[in-house]
Amino acid sequence: MSYLAPVKDMLFCMNELAALEEVAKIPAFEDAGLDTAQAVLEECAKFTEGVLAPLNWEGDKNPSSFKGGVVTTTPGFKDAFRQFGEGGWQGLQHPVDFGGQGLPKVIGAACIEMINSANMSFALCPLLTDGAIEALLTAGSEAQQALYLPKMISGEWTGTMNLTEPQAGSDLAMVRTRAEPQPDGSFKIFGTKIYITYGEHDMASNIVHLVLARVVGAPEGVKGISLFIVPKFMVAADGSLGARNDAHCVSIEHKLGIKASPTAVLQFGDHGGAVGQLIGQENRGLEYMFIMMNAARYAVGVQGIAVAEMAYQKAAHYAKDRVQSRPVDGSTPGSATIIHHPDVRRMLMTMRAYTEGCRSMAFVAAAAFDAAHHHGDAEVRKQNQAFYEFMVPLVKGFSTEMSLEVTSLGVQVHGGMGFIEETGAAQYYRDAKILTIYEGTTAIQANDLVGRKTARDGGRTVKAIADQIKATEVALMGSGTAAALIMHKRLSAARAALLSVVDFVCGASKSNPNAVFAGSVPYLMLAGNVMAGWQMARSLLIAEEQLATGAGDAAFLKAKIATARFYGDHILSKAPGMRDAIVEGADSVTAMALDSF
Repeated sequence: MSYLAPVKDMLFCMNELAALEEVAKIPAFEDAGLDTAQAVLEECAKFTEGVLAPLNWEGDKNPSSFKGGVVTTTPGFKDAFRQFGEGGWQGLQHPVDFGGQGLPKVIGAACIEMINSANMSFALCPLLTDGAIEALLTAGSEAQQALYLPKMISGEWTGTMNLTEPQAGSDLAMVRTRAEPQPDGSFKIFGTKIYITYGEHDMASNIVHLVLARVVGAPEGVKGISLFIVPKFMVAADGSLGARNDAHCVSIEHKLGIKASPTAVLQFGDHGGAVGQLIGQENRGLEYMFIMMNAARYAVGVQGIAVAEMAYQKAAHYAKDRVQSRPVDGSTPGSATIIHHPDVRRMLMTMRAYTEGCRSMAFVAAAAFDAAHHHGDAEVRKQNQAFYEFMVPLVKGFSTEMSLEVTSLGVQVHGGMGFIEETGAAQYYRDAKILTIYEGTTAIQANDLVGRKTARDGGRTVKAIADQIKATEVALMGSGTAAALIMHKRLSAARAALLSVVDFVCGASKSNPNAVFAGSVPYLMLAGNVMAGWQMARSLLIAEEQLATGAGDAAFLKAKIATARFYGDHILSKAPGMRDAIVEGADSVTAMALDSF
């Protein structure tokens, strides 16, 4: 079966949960209401279903290759990327001043999901380019922006982020790549960078590498890191391309998944030094790079939702087609399609509920980003920025971890055929694994959630969000339907569990840090579960109201109610037990002697 973009659910999330019409009241987005969103999503669906999705399996079978310093991408990728650029998809969220469309992030998030569902390996190239664009918009000089951004936003050039080195993974204090100042104000860059996504390829005429390096004489540790533009080909003042820079791919990795995406080892300075231009100020490179990282972390979370959606679609299609065994209730006289079996339906509902819950959470976070950056009221901007920053590690961490469970269930629904590559179910499982690792592992997201997003402000931000959740609980009680009352019970217990953990984190982060960080990832998973569950509760209320008034598609609304109730019964209900493990089980994590491992 082929990918079908879930446009109807995306528009529901966007309009009913993320309040798109409120976003469209912001002057920067006054033309980005529901009609625009629907038109953009439908056009994106055509492109992703018709152009990108057919290349996905081909990319897994026939991945990018490396020979003689040249990377050749999967047949069809180069032409697809040309169509991607010509369609304006790279510039969807970027400023009109540089050739972008200037649409809000909440619309962009839906398109990013579609592109990744259709072909995650392909989507990684524009994902990294988006991050590089964001860094240049924030820290680049006017001259740098004018020279590089129009070509990157048009899709003519692509971008990378170069952090990792053989000895420096997540610990960027160990970065050794050096930058030597030159009389003309440029720098010569020397060093090796690894795991560089689309660090070399044949889909664009130039690649703009953003490289972390240490200026000679800079302070040790992260305080001495600067950020540089190091293009593959030198760029003249008029934007024309010149000589090849001293930045070369020496190999690409052989990977578990995302095989069509070339992951390069780049060598800078083997032939006299790669020419680089400083971005912003010296020794502030990590600060600038985190702009890229935050953009990428949100996008990786959306990748998790995307691959989960595709795994669900494939599993549901298979379950409605595969005939195996007589139903346990005797509803058919002989063997039936496996979707009749309760456990298969449990697996499919788990996949669907997780995916819809995380999509809702991500879209609401995107709308907060739009308000944080463009709303006219400073206090509104501040509140939305705090909300968005709290949500980023959840969107990244929870959505990617759930994608592993969902893609694993996708294989399970297929049974033995799921273990066979030809069905495609295994590819989604393999592709999903990297999502919990790159752009900061789940543990790094959890450390951020504990330290910067919870303990630093004494839990003030998360408690303010809990107050909003409580308002939803009141509305559930007011509804009075059986589904709403059950969801009220689940959401209230989950909120209480979350607040108990927040108090534990804030109270013990300094006095007993090992105990707190022993439960940091479970805390992230609990918080993500509650935030996604909250949005599912809101979805239930809205769907019930629309169903009662005759608005909308009745079948869609009934399915939304059923999915939300399942989320409450089977996923949100895990929250109290997670609380117990975090608050009461910390000592058992570190109890065993190191020699006993």
